[in-house]
Amino acid sequence: MIDKTVLNAEAALQGLADGMTLMLGGFGLCGIPENAIEEILRLGVKNLTCISNNAGVDDFGIGRLLQTKQVRKMISSYVGENAEFERQLLSGELEVELIPQGTLAERCRAGGAGIPAFFTPAGYGTEVGEGKESREFNGKMYLLETALHADFAFVKAWKGDTAGNLIYKGTARNFNPMMATAGKITVAEVEELVPAGELDPNQIHTPGIFVQRIFQGEQYEKRIEQRTVREAVKR
Repeated sequence: MIDKTVLNAEAALQGLADGMTLMLGGFGLCGIPENAIEEILRLGVKNLTCISNNAGVDDFGIGRLLQTKQVRKMISSYVGENAEFERQLLSGELEVELIPQGTLAERCRAGGAGIPAFFTPAGYGTEVGEGKESREFNGKMYLLETALHADFAFVKAWKGDTAGNLIYKGTARNFNPMMATAGKITVAEVEELVPAGELDPNQIHTPGIFVQRIFQGEQYEKRIEQRTVREAVKR
């Protein structure tokens, strides 16, 4: 049986170097590869291109990589609540490619499926479409979008097995399955790592064929980006 487990994040990130393109799963702070991000910080690699739904917040997630100026370019769909992201964007310190959210997901999925490009109506007639090929289908205009790939894809799952099969929990599934397929090296960190054969095959979201390295993460904070509560009801 193939065993893809590595001891920890340090072992999982072997080969990471300056100038690489990374995919990082997650939506906001939900389902982000916290351990991998900490190791990227420790390694100090720079001039990175990061493909992610957003850039976290100022003191957590990818936001910490922005603070240390390790990111050269962000390919994202949402700026979010990150003040440093906004500052670097407006000052010209950070190159940013903003993409409609569905288009970002499909570009990642296409990269993993071997589809070099596809047409979508999202963004036609806006700044998103500037310089891109457009074509009419059935009376509607579409933009040509190309697939995305990465040197490393970092994903976070709830459960995984030693063969690299992954199960995500609830909304933490988000961008992780698409990105897991599109990295030259896909690294999965999981909350629970079990022997191969223990996971129900019908429940697996990402087959192990897409994963090269897997490890059990630790000390997950799982922060809530915007905590919203209702006022207590007076009786």
